[in-house]
Amino acid sequence: MTESTPSGADDQLPAGRVRHQITVPEHVPMVALLGQRDEVLDAIEAGFPQVDVHVRGNLVMMTGNAGDVALAERLLDELTQIASAGQPLTADAVERAIAILTDATTDRPAQVLTMNILSNRGKTIRPKTVGQKDYVEAIDANTVVFGIGPAGTGKTYLAMAKAVQALQAKQVNRIVLTRPAVEAGERLGFLPGSLNDKIDPYLRPLYDALHDMLDPESIPRLMAAGTIEVAPLAYMRGRTLNDAFIILDEAQNTSAEQMKMFLTRLGFGSRIVVTGDVTQVDLPGGATSGLKVVQEILTDIDDVAFCELTSADVVRHRLVADIIDAYSHYETRHPQVGRGQSTPRGRSEWTR
Repeated sequence: MTESTPSGADDQLPAGRVRHQITVPEHVPMVALLGQRDEVLDAIEAGFPQVDVHVRGNLVMMTGNAGDVALAERLLDELTQIASAGQPLTADAVERAIAILTDATTDRPAQVLTMNILSNRGKTIRPKTVGQKDYVEAIDANTVVFGIGPAGTGKTYLAMAKAVQALQAKQVNRIVLTRPAVEAGERLGFLPGSLNDKIDPYLRPLYDALHDMLDPESIPRLMAAGTIEVAPLAYMRGRTLNDAFIILDEAQNTSAEQMKMFLTRLGFGSRIVVTGDVTQVDLPGGATSGLKVVQEILTDIDDVAFCELTSADVVRHRLVADIIDAYSHYETRHPQVGRGQSTPRGRSEWTR
């Protein structure tokens, strides 16, 4: 915790402005708190342009109007706790912490940004927004979870991390990853190779996520043993999946019948996470997405949770959130265009 004291020189400041001195605990290295080349300090000043920030030793002096200084102090306290936990601070972490502090939520930035899900090869996967934290907690608390939101919100990636975590903790015996291949009847037949070669492009994003979370040399062995299975949705019919962590990705491209078929594969000791974006439906002929219908059907069922992620949860380039909001505003003004209807072929591939 940082310690803040009003400066005795406040009477020399213009009306409405205050000066507070914050003492950073000695166990927190200032280089860790301020970042390499003062990257974190620069981000704090950018987030509070009306607050003057000066650092000397472990003392931080903030001058500005009372409201801004109070919020900047809270931010510094949260960043101190994050640094105390041994997590490196970045400008991105500062921006996300400010967003959490200014949001209507009871969550604190340190609670969100220090929640570790999975670590591998020096890389730690953790939520970066309140929405992502709520999504991860919903997966822990429910048997069936729907993660619905636009591209870049981490809905599939975090579900994959929770699946690997559950496997490593021996909470499940296997991971089953599946996706619909919505154009199978029209285009896959023209692709060269075996059936596995034809469906591989649809499943490749799931393989890519696995390589981020597991040692690459272990993946073929785990797949050969059936501990990890990656297959198109059609392969799920007629099966009962026990003691498994099952993820259905791109669920907006399932029909209502396919969604029902998939959810009824649930066996004992298993859990299901369904992810999708209802604004990117590629079903032919204007067919209704099973992901849209299922929320109306299961909304009152216990042990089933629906998590809505938004542009505020996007963790890609900041422009992705702006693009998503711009499309949303456009589709609100032009409801006949795009929203939930069939999209041009390939659109979902280049927006993921």
